[in-house]
Amino acid sequence: MSGSDRWLAALERRLGRLERPGPAVQPPLTAPDILAAMTNPALFGREFGGPSWAAWRCFLAALFGLPLDAHQLATYRAYTGRTAPPAGPSRECWVVVGRRGGKSRIAALVAVFLACFRDYAGVLAAGERGIVMLLAADTRQARVVMGYVRALLERVPALRRLMLRWRLESIDLANGVTIEIHAASFRGVRGYSLIACVLDEVAFWRSDEGSANYDRDVVDALRPALISVPGSVLLAISTAYARKGEMWRHYHEHHGRNGDPVLTWQAPTEAMNPTADAGLIAAARAADPSAASAEFDAQFRRDLESFVAPEVVEAAIVPDRRELPPAARVTYYGFVDPSGGAADSFTLAIAHVEAGLAVLDVVRERRSPLSPDEVTAEYAAVLKAYRLTAVTGDYYSAQWVVEAFQRHRITYRRSERNKSELYGELLGPLNSGRVRLLDVPILKVQLLALERRTSRGGKDSIDHPPRGRDDVINAAAGAITLALTVSWPDDVTPGFRFTI
Repeated sequence: MSGSDRWLAALERRLGRLERPGPAVQPPLTAPDILAAMTNPALFGREFGGPSWAAWRCFLAALFGLPLDAHQLATYRAYTGRTAPPAGPSRECWVVVGRRGGKSRIAALVAVFLACFRDYAGVLAAGERGIVMLLAADTRQARVVMGYVRALLERVPALRRLMLRWRLESIDLANGVTIEIHAASFRGVRGYSLIACVLDEVAFWRSDEGSANYDRDVVDALRPALISVPGSVLLAISTAYARKGEMWRHYHEHHGRNGDPVLTWQAPTEAMNPTADAGLIAAARAADPSAASAEFDAQFRRDLESFVAPEVVEAAIVPDRRELPPAARVTYYGFVDPSGGAADSFTLAIAHVEAGLAVLDVVRERRSPLSPDEVTAEYAAVLKAYRLTAVTGDYYSAQWVVEAFQRHRITYRRSERNKSELYGELLGPLNSGRVRLLDVPILKVQLLALERRTSRGGKDSIDHPPRGRDDVINAAAGAITLALTVSWPDDVTPGFRFTI
């Protein structure tokens, strides 16, 4: 009988002595290592026992400081960039693997192993629960790993009996451990005793300093909660994206460094999942090499760069200026980014030119869900307060926007420039110090988050990052570029100018 079989039999006997598992039930200290649990058919062998998981078994051996054979050592060197084998287990690991490479399933296995196969009785105080935290940009995404976690628990009878309570976002185990999902929030992760933390798709978290949940703030808030539990693990997994943020920073600082306590692992999809459809991956590489290099080859994108430097934005912001009131003998320019009310924000910005500088006077945002008619009426009143009888709007706006503003006697005209073109026109004045911005946090966050992308044909575009927003900066960029445009006749849409 193998070590994992003996552990499983001992757990079954303990559970069998009780009518139902209680908090006092603890797995024995002689639990198997993760590779034994992974390959035992009575545990997780049916899920992970095949040859297609060989590279992941090498990864887990490296993470938990287990011996590597000659073949595994070669794999380890290829995907860590290191030459010396691991000296022991790692408490922090950053994994960059291509899509469909099996990252989420392995993260779930690590979470279940740490939750069920270790004894925390000497660590947790009476009434205290150890937490295995699954974090993602939002709770919906975090449920992906949680789905794999629950499946692993339910398919092993003894582990299924350890489940005291399970809800959509948490599972309480009889050994005093809870597995639960969280959205990435530096406030929401405090106050826990963490035995493990899985950060899912962390390369796509907000990496713009000053945002509400800046990825570095979240990671920094997690580390103190992991300190008090021996053998705790922070495991960050992601597809590659831009050369910024915590995933890129940790890869850049720790990859290929022998003896570094922070382990990094970088591998393409096919290396970690030989069953992935090679034809589909080849087609993706042919269609968009830059995107496929990140999505499937785990290479951080070189065709993405920040749109504007943080110090340029800081210099443009007027501290403590939230909004400017209307002034006499000033020509104002208005721009809106409409929303139908279901998803995006409905935003308004007003600007003017003063002594050669473009000055942002107003930024308004109404977040969804919202009533488009109600917000249109509100913004029409603001425009009239600044003596505006017309407004320019987003390039892709629908006909209902024209009609909605017309009901309030405001002429709505579509911009002939899309938002990427507006951002491009904004950059020069920003860099040359000819823009004065309001001290509005969301405006700064969205401006700093903008990314310049270069297509395979060499064409640049500027847009928000995946899962990001740019409704506020779109309206502000539109108003500012209007204010800096040479006067146009009233019957010409671009640069529509209103003279008092």
